[in-house]
Amino acid sequence: MDWERDGADWPNRDHSRFVRHRPHLWHIQQAGQGPVVLLLHGTGGASHSWRDVFPLLARHYTVVALDLPGQGFSKMGARQRCGLDGMSQDIAALLAGENLLPDAIIGHSAGAALALRLVRDLARPPKAIVGINAALENFKGMAGFLFPMMAKMMALNPLSASEVSRWLGTAPNVSQLIGMIGSRLTPEGLALYHRLVADRHHTDATLAMVSQWTLEGLSHDLPGIDIPTLLIVGDADRAVAPETSVKAAARMPRAEVAHFPGLGHLAHEEAPVEVTARIEAFLADHL
Repeated sequence: MDWERDGADWPNRDHSRFVRHRPHLWHIQQAGQGPVVLLLHGTGGASHSWRDVFPLLARHYTVVALDLPGQGFSKMGARQRCGLDGMSQDIAALLAGENLLPDAIIGHSAGAALALRLVRDLARPPKAIVGINAALENFKGMAGFLFPMMAKMMALNPLSASEVSRWLGTAPNVSQLIGMIGSRLTPEGLALYHRLVADRHHTDATLAMVSQWTLEGLSHDLPGIDIPTLLIVGDADRAVAPETSVKAAARMPRAEVAHFPGLGHLAHEEAPVEVTARIEAFLADHL
């Protein structure tokens, strides 16, 4: 993604800045005052995923949203560091360098796994964690088919990122893919995902993340994460099974689950006001 070409109308762009912190060049959005709340998007997403949640939270908190390495407008500087552990360590180093140790972390899908792994890697653990359709097990359903297939294509063919972008990066295909994970977005939301998927660099970084992703270590650590955790579930999610969060919460000392009937994998984009209100109520009790 090119900032000059693609960033002119990017959501919340007035709050964007770029930070070079080894090994990546990071795109960060920051606004508001108060306790620091970090927002982490899911696989194949970007900061646009928080476009409506970001300003709502910024009324009461210092909100920081970043693009994961190579995705959105962040530039990947080390391909081998796109797995869970490498990303968590690099994000922790970035936040320490920017003096932005989070009081709370909100992660969507794979971003929720990153939020929980950051408990180990941050200089100071957060006081609260929120996961939205948290991907805490191997993907099932359509994502279980699509993501491993994409990773296999990348391993076999270095040109596969361009091929995947051509294959998926049309407006009808993006709309169909969003529908297949149980979500319904506005035309603006669909257009933003179309822009991402059609970019081969973004797709390449997404494939690198998928190919390196493993949750075995985090799964082992869940019972020891003694931090208040809210797991928000869109009951219509067809990418991450809703019972994933229920099972994870049962293994964690201080976790609770909040169900949103009718919402899919991108619940926070479908109903940002309602989801943010539930998050704010939870944070008010712990920050």
